[in-house]
Amino acid sequence: MSRIGKKPIDVPSGVTVTVKDAEVVVKGPKGELATPVHPLLNYDVAANLVTITRADDSREARAQHGLRRTLLANCITGVTAGFSKTLEVIGVGYKVGVKGSQVELALGFSHPVVVDLPKGISASVDGQKLTLTGIDKVLVGETAARIRRLRKPEPYKGKGIKYENEHIRRKVGKSGTKK
Repeated sequence: MSRIGKKPIDVPSGVTVTVKDAEVVVKGPKGELATPVHPLLNYDVAANLVTITRADDSREARAQHGLRRTLLANCITGVTAGFSKTLEVIGVGYKVGVKGSQVELALGFSHPVVVDLPKGISASVDGQKLTLTGIDKVLVGETAARIRRLRKPEPYKGKGIKYENEHIRRKVGKSGTKK
């Protein structure tokens, strides 16, 4: 059996989990999220625990067991605590600013780059650090990846947009010596 799939999911107080025909709806203090159900899995919602079991031991059911448990656990974490990603903008003249639901970046191009944030994602700036927050883990991660793709960090000087905990492998460059 899947080790992750066997773990029951704790449901904190203030969060309701409802299993419908095609999806599991999770409502909490920060909002509402839904994740699709799989027909080969059984969802058992108790007072403060959700357990997912397989209907049979087929290859597809085994593959979906841990995945669907993790997706549901991410929904519960999202509506209670939320998720955040922090990006660092590194480079001379590189700037970041937030105006409403838009992020404005100066990345060495001839024009500022404006990124519209999707609904449910908010951004804040602290110096050269841009923090994206939201309740949907996938949407927060995809938005951060889209912004990082605008100017990936380069290996010689380290200029660009990188994740806060990302390590950039640096290259030496030209040696400058003559033989």
